[in-house]
Amino acid sequence: MSRHFVHLKNRGKKECKDGNSGGRDLKMHTHRNTMKKLTLVVLLTLVKLTVNVDNMEEFQANEEGDGQFIYKNRYKRATVSMENKCSYTFIVPQQKVTGAVCVNSKPDSIPESRVHKQELEVLNNELLKQKRQIESLQQLVEVDGGVVNEVKLLRKESRNMNSRVTQLYMQLLHEIIRKRDNALEVSQLENKILNQTAEMMQLSNRYRDLEHKYQHLASLANNQTYLIAQLEARCQLLPAAKPVQPPPQKHKINLITTNEIQRDQNHQDRRQLALNLLPTMPPMPSNMPTSNAPSGPWKDCLEAAEAGNEATGIYLLKPENTNRLMQVWCDQTHDPGGWTVIQRRQDGSVNFFRNWETYKQGFGNIDGEYWLGLENIYWLTNQGNYKLLITMEDWQGRKVFAEYASFRLESETDNYKLRVGRYHGNAGDSFTWHNGKQFTTLDRDRDAYTGNCAHYQKGGWWYNACAHSNLNGVWYRGGHYRSKYQDGVYWAEFRGGAYSLKSVTMMIRPNPNTFH
Repeated sequence: MSRHFVHLKNRGKKECKDGNSGGRDLKMHTHRNTMKKLTLVVLLTLVKLTVNVDNMEEFQANEEGDGQFIYKNRYKRATVSMENKCSYTFIVPQQKVTGAVCVNSKPDSIPESRVHKQELEVLNNELLKQKRQIESLQQLVEVDGGVVNEVKLLRKESRNMNSRVTQLYMQLLHEIIRKRDNALEVSQLENKILNQTAEMMQLSNRYRDLEHKYQHLASLANNQTYLIAQLEARCQLLPAAKPVQPPPQKHKINLITTNEIQRDQNHQDRRQLALNLLPTMPPMPSNMPTSNAPSGPWKDCLEAAEAGNEATGIYLLKPENTNRLMQVWCDQTHDPGGWTVIQRRQDGSVNFFRNWETYKQGFGNIDGEYWLGLENIYWLTNQGNYKLLITMEDWQGRKVFAEYASFRLESETDNYKLRVGRYHGNAGDSFTWHNGKQFTTLDRDRDAYTGNCAHYQKGGWWYNACAHSNLNGVWYRGGHYRSKYQDGVYWAEFRGGAYSLKSVTMMIRPNPNTFH
């Protein structure tokens, strides 16, 4: 009975051992598969490993019971298989076990428990590795989560930037449209300006044609004045019984003048005489010299004074080496006399903001404000040595003068370049700075300034860059004036550039003691 019981016990232990061995192999195989798929199913592997550990602990607890199998109702049936031997199975009636049961442990179970402990240690080590890997993966997940948050923030900022770029693009479109509208308006204004400029050019051409016609009529009047003077001289020489014959017509052709300066008094009578060639004389103006001396023409006012014409007034001059006739104002009272007036400003009745051709020929009224003309001044000053006298008066009645020992102009090819000598006077020297400079007008810029000084100074002068004197500027009443530029009639050394003088006179006289 005890032998059968021991046999059944050994057989049960063997079956239990084989079952445990197969279970362990299955667990190891499962563990290896789990290790291969760790990166995909980390959490599942952790659960399985936990279950395996529980089973192993349970199995170890059962092994410590020294292999006793106790059943409540009956003992398990044990079969013993032996080769070439018969085996018997005894059914023992169930007996109630009372009291303590002593089980002797066999030395064969010790190695198996050690193997299980080693496997447990290996599994624990693997579990620790898995935990470390899981922790590293969790750290990676946390880092990836931070990256994801940053990506979300960047996307949000990108959306904001896109909206801002859209706003800027719309603003740019509005600005482009506004600039196009402005460009269209500017283009329309330019077209209007071009049209106005064309109209002004047409008016300028008409004005130029009228000037030419007026110059032609003035030339005829001058010639007829000369003829009248000749007729008067012949009438004085011929007997009263003889009729006065007009001189040959060739004198009118040979003696040509381009001076457009004429007096307004009796102008219609002289034009009628020029057209009809009447031998009678028109009434003499009150400021014409009246004497028994010859009536000229003279080469300058000094020659007229030396010929006995001591009255101040209008004289007919004809410089040497030219057939050019000109009417000038001769000042015979200013000591020592013989002064030829080339410019006068006194009341602002004449506009001195003229073009080149007008300044070349001359303009104004001889007995008032006038400019003799650059071409006339050139012929006068190049027939000898002349000095220049400039007299000035301010609005308080103070009178000063500036005298230059020599004065002459170059020809038109050199744009009537100025040549002046040594200064003397009490007005201060505001003219030497212009020495050697060419004459400049609004339509012919010959100054040393980057712009056109005539545009700023409102006149014609020998501008440098720009002026210390501007005697052909705008005549302002009262002295001090307000203007964007210094464009008054000023002499910088006398009352400054912001003070417009009341009267100015420029006159020349031969100076034999001076050489060019």
